[in-house]
Amino acid sequence: MKKIFLISSLIVATFIVGCSDNGDRNPHNIYMPDMAYSRAYETYAYRDSAVFTQNENERGQKIFYNNYPVVGTVARGEEMPFPFAKDKAGDTINYVASKTVKSPIDTMTAAHLLESERLYLINCGICHGKNLDGNGPLYKGGEGPYAAKPATLVGDSKIEALPEGQMFYSVAYGKGQMGSYASQLTRRQRWEIIAFIKHKQKEAKASAAPAVETAKK
Repeated sequence: MKKIFLISSLIVATFIVGCSDNGDRNPHNIYMPDMAYSRAYETYAYRDSAVFTQNENERGQKIFYNNYPVVGTVARGEEMPFPFAKDKAGDTINYVASKTVKSPIDTMTAAHLLESERLYLINCGICHGKNLDGNGPLYKGGEGPYAAKPATLVGDSKIEALPEGQMFYSVAYGKGQMGSYASQLTRRQRWEIIAFIKHKQKEAKASAAPAVETAKK
């Protein structure tokens, strides 16, 4: 009986001592400090910001968060990644290299062409024209608000010779007077518009070929 009493007393004493407040409420080792302490993340802080911690007494642990995706990663559900980033001001290395990128869209059904034409008219037609002749409402034969004529997508040999990758680069990041359409169009939609433009270029060449043959005869 005495033995049971002694064991019970020892257990109770251990429990009381273990739960008592000895003045040290700051543990020395924390397995997951971010779970132990609530952090006020600075969503738009830059990488060179000196403000990293909410409390410098929290062992100087540095937390950085800016809500940007990790460089080189692709968001879940995002299709058709493009391997080249936007060039720095005055540089054209990535633009030149982008000509090696081939379009992931190799075939276009009638339904795809109809949808890509719709996307083109909404996003591109205002400048480049519904007929891809560079005569959209913003130029309007020189009477529109834009004094400079936008690029002629069908009928200009220089534009028609542009590789698909460089066209994608221009749509994604902007080129010359044209701004970026990355926020308006998904990667697939950008490739679909480029496929539509290439289709119209081939179509125009095919329709012009018989006339040239007839002239030679």
